[in-house]
Amino acid sequence: MRRITVDIETINATVGGGFDPNDMKLAVACIHDSETDQYTSYKEEELPSLWPILERADVIIGYNSDHFDIPILNRYYTGDLSTIHSVDLLSKIREALGRRIKLDSVAQATLGRKKSGSGLDAIKWWLNGEEEKVIKYCIEDVRITKEIYEYAMQNGKIRFSDLGKKRDVSLDTSDWESVNPSSLTHTLPF
Repeated sequence: MRRITVDIETINATVGGGFDPNDMKLAVACIHDSETDQYTSYKEEELPSLWPILERADVIIGYNSDHFDIPILNRYYTGDLSTIHSVDLLSKIREALGRRIKLDSVAQATLGRKKSGSGLDAIKWWLNGEEEKVIKYCIEDVRITKEIYEYAMQNGKIRFSDLGKKRDVSLDTSDWESVNPSSLTHTLPF
């Protein structure tokens, strides 16, 4: 089972900013590949090296990835990454709980540690030329997401902070690692 955990950082493509994914430009994509146990980063010009890894994934894991990361990556990809089996942890939590929970809240309660910044921090760092700082931040978010996924697979739940108390959310992980044949359009030779 090849699991690719993904996170991206973006910058505003339009003057004045905003949070419309259609107005976002990729700054960097970071992944963990379970096959190599490596964390790697890809700037826009390096994305052709990322595509064969994603194309060979059995599952793509992320946090808000089905609604943010994958659609933005799809703008750079000639196929359709949404045809690869994915587990969007935020969507799974929302299905079980009925509301969205911030990754930082889940990380604190489940793993006992906070995120190292925010997406807004990453945008500022990138625009200030601090690209390595953004890459380290993005890789740390990948690490957190991967560890939350592993916790959920092992325990059938995650934890989150709610008004100063830790609460559990039960998650049905039974189909998270089911492998379905993909109708993915491959762009590169194997």
